[in-house]
Amino acid sequence: MTAATCATCVFLIAVVLPLHAQEVLLRAGRVVDGTGRVSRSVDVTVAGTTIKTVGPASGRRVTYDLSRLTLLPGLIDTHVHITTHFGKNGRATSEGETAEESILYAAENTTAMLLNGFTTAQSLGARPDVALRAAISRGVLPGPRLLTSIAPVDDMTGTPDQIRQFVRQIVAEGADLIKIFASKSIRDGGGQTLTQAQLDAACDEAKKLGKRTWVHAHADSAVRAAALAGCWAVTHGTQVTDDTLTLMAARGTFFEPNIGLLLQNYLENKNRYLGIGNFTESGFALMEKGVPQSLAMFKRAQGVKGLKLVMGTDAGAGAHGQNAREIVYRVQVGGQAATEAIKGATSLAAEALGMKDTVGVIAPGFEADLIGIDGDPLTDITALRRVVFVMKGGKVFKNVASN
Repeated sequence: MTAATCATCVFLIAVVLPLHAQEVLLRAGRVVDGTGRVSRSVDVTVAGTTIKTVGPASGRRVTYDLSRLTLLPGLIDTHVHITTHFGKNGRATSEGETAEESILYAAENTTAMLLNGFTTAQSLGARPDVALRAAISRGVLPGPRLLTSIAPVDDMTGTPDQIRQFVRQIVAEGADLIKIFASKSIRDGGGQTLTQAQLDAACDEAKKLGKRTWVHAHADSAVRAAALAGCWAVTHGTQVTDDTLTLMAARGTFFEPNIGLLLQNYLENKNRYLGIGNFTESGFALMEKGVPQSLAMFKRAQGVKGLKLVMGTDAGAGAHGQNAREIVYRVQVGGQAATEAIKGATSLAAEALGMKDTVGVIAPGFEADLIGIDGDPLTDITALRRVVFVMKGGKVFKNVASN
């Protein structure tokens, strides 16, 4: 049964099994805990919203028998655009929609992500994210635990002082982090757009306010400037050099390349994007060139000792719910070890989100975000696309393990 055909029963499960304080017991055939450890025949006890115990299978009666499955922490996507969708005319726009219709499309995206095993996501970002974040937090909307940047810093934000003011404003509006555009889109060549002084101001002001920064950068110079500014993370990095990758590792900058879903989704849905903004024929030609370029960059990045490679998709319209394609591609085509790819989507991704003590690991005290998959992802990474059980915060949203 697919996520789509099970959508109705998922909502029923969420209603019939509300959050309770009593313990529930899950028995897994295999546990891949998010840190690289693998165990067999494991009991996981959940109390309320959190994991209470993890240990060898016992003779106790189980609430959920997942003994044929592999249990993992809920997956994390560090970079999505959760409100993007194909609208009424099948195109990647919200033209002609009411605000209510647009938010319902976004709700479809949150549900698709959750049912496919992603229990936490970072949206970079749009103002409707705030309402989605609140609805998911209240428990009335199925979706991943959501973080949002609301609105970005870009070359139109202004001087360093104006950028600092904008960062303070967006934090006051409830932003979980600050998104920064330091370069053009890959469809426009990816050239640097912010100066070192502007990046210094944005990342310093965010740090003073206790917020992380996530920098869109394709050009090597933009990536280097972000690392030198002490920014928290860089996304894309298509044109990055080995020297800059080494600098990022030395400074502890998280790196979120996108190699397996972002450009592929655009190319697969060309007729639904072409003619919108910079989705031109020349833009698509640059994206086609970007696929092998990004792959080569990722292979080089894996050889840089200490570089923090986290999983993010930059998922837009057409990609929501397919997020695991990025992990599969990293292993099958990019040559990354399955263990490292899974860590990049669990414990390391949690660290990048500032949530390393909350999610991303199956251990006592962590949120009970648990997914059951059909197969062993360490030997067959495509098993990550066969999610049959989803628990988030102790509540079951999907359970088709017995079907």
